Amino acid sequence: MDPVIIVGAGPVGLALALALARQEVPSVVLDEGPGNDEQRPARTVVLREDTAALVERLTGLPLHEAGFRWAGWRSMRRKQVMSEITFDADGSGGSGYGSAGAGYGSGDAAYGSAGSAGVSDRFTGVSERSAVDGSRGPVGGSGRPAEGAEGPAPLHIAQHVLTGALRAAIATERLVEVAVGSRLDAIEQEPSGLTAHTRDPKGTWWRGSYLVGCDGPRSTVRKLLDIRFPGRTAVERHAVAALHAELPWPGEALLHRMPPWRTSGPSAGEVTARPLPDGVWRLDWLLPPGKDLVTPELLVARVRETLAGWSGGPTPPYELLDTGVHTVHHRLARRWRAGRVFLAGDAAHLLGAFGTQGLDEGLRDADNLAWKLALAWHHGPHEALLDSYQAERRAVVAARLRAADQALPVVRGGGGLRAYVPGSARGHDALLTDGHLGRGALGAPGTYTDSPLAPERTDSTALVDTAPGAPVVDVRVTAEDGSFVRLRDRLGRGALLVVLIAPGTGVWERKHWVSAGIMPRLAAAVTALPHPAELLVAEGYPGAAAHTVLLVRPDGHLVTALSGVRPADLYEAAEATLGGPAGPGRESETEARTERAATRG
Repeated sequence: MDPVIIVGAGPVGLALALALARQEVPSVVLDEGPGNDEQRPARTVVLREDTAALVERLTGLPLHEAGFRWAGWRSMRRKQVMSEITFDADGSGGSGYGSAGAGYGSGDAAYGSAGSAGVSDRFTGVSERSAVDGSRGPVGGSGRPAEGAEGPAPLHIAQHVLTGALRAAIATERLVEVAVGSRLDAIEQEPSGLTAHTRDPKGTWWRGSYLVGCDGPRSTVRKLLDIRFPGRTAVERHAVAALHAELPWPGEALLHRMPPWRTSGPSAGEVTARPLPDGVWRLDWLLPPGKDLVTPELLVARVRETLAGWSGGPTPPYELLDTGVHTVHHRLARRWRAGRVFLAGDAAHLLGAFGTQGLDEGLRDADNLAWKLALAWHHGPHEALLDSYQAERRAVVAARLRAADQALPVVRGGGGLRAYVPGSARGHDALLTDGHLGRGALGAPGTYTDSPLAPERTDSTALVDTAPGAPVVDVRVTAEDGSFVRLRDRLGRGALLVVLIAPGTGVWERKHWVSAGIMPRLAAAVTALPHPAELLVAEGYPGAAAHTVLLVRPDGHLVTALSGVRPADLYEAAEATLGGPAGPGRESETEARTERAATRG
């Protein structure tokens, strides 16, 4: 079968190619550039725990050993009162899903109410400290969050370093071909595949099974498909600088909402500082609305003023490495699939207000799409499964954009009555930090609550602390070969994961319990599933009783939790996860395999 064509060699396109290769699907990456990336220290990205783990799986690179920086967070208000963020592990995601046919919610440019309903107003996981306390965030010696921290720290990384790590992994991958200097200019689809033409010295035609546009905000793929990209332009603008300096809070990212040395309005002085390796910092200043030119003199003045304000004296020594202006747009493509062509990453969505991260969402796009394309590539088209990519991912991003739209007038609206409402500043701080910290409607990983792949609830459905459709917790499990691994390490291989919660198994060798109790019955049920699945055993899982069985998708989202071994219910849930019967004859096959599984049970 023909390879998958991926247009765009940014982090999302490269990650998708590697994710497909892990599932034995070949791909061709059409790279418009020369195959390397400009080194821009001021162009950085932030990864959450789940997307950082995805990059580690794809590259085989322990990120904290490769020069990446995990950082605690600290928030400052005007009067130098410090709020130390201890990484709330609240997994509440955005609520509500937009339809695929209209903007983000209703209308082309509007994607939700301008009110504050549905947006978190709590400042959780925070302890107040004085500016002179000098306390550090909960960062362990390896750079990862320390044991006992309430949740994971964000990972700060220069984008060219991330792209370089992905390119290095692809260089040794036999199933990925990168074609540099290949600019797409035509796509022709057929029932059995498609052909893409690139403008290069040879004018090459590429034959593929599917095509994914990961080619950024000005996506050629999106334009060739005539897909609208409605939304808002210039939601926020930031002046950006990368510099060598010593700040009073080494290793901690900093959000200073209203520095006292800035007096031209609450939004004029908001500053964010992110630590990078080798003593480099990225500083962002929120700019007032408008298109005023940011001159080098103005930016240097802000650097000196900010460093002096934080040090409490004259400007400390610094070395300016890179500068720029970052403009945040909020847009959402109306469709993410057109036949055999899909959109992912910035080609499908743009976001970024309040610290929300577009690359995070782009990597989740790749993770969601890869296993579905792999199943269709190996076993034939399954339209319901392929359609679920748009239904799930577009809904999550739409909810994220609506949450930002609701928060913008609350946080950026200035004084007025809100300034006198008790606790309002605290609520504004929560809204402002949720996106940066990866929590709440603005930042937590999305939950596919209303997914078309969700199975029906049954009498055997059990409740655990992870909601159906949400990412699973990364617990330690015993693999089929008897080794202890992390649950997240088994993701992305194309197989479903069946996890039995069996307290006490961790202290015995696998050979002593693999043939005892309910294990043989569960193993037979797993063998009979309509798709390859791996049986894992965990001593515990948050909120799960003993003998609870979890069904987990290849991208790490919980399908369902069942009370005990119920072969027929497990089979039906697995089949729903695959989009239902895949073609003529599958219905009778499904009934037969369900009956066999129930008989074995």
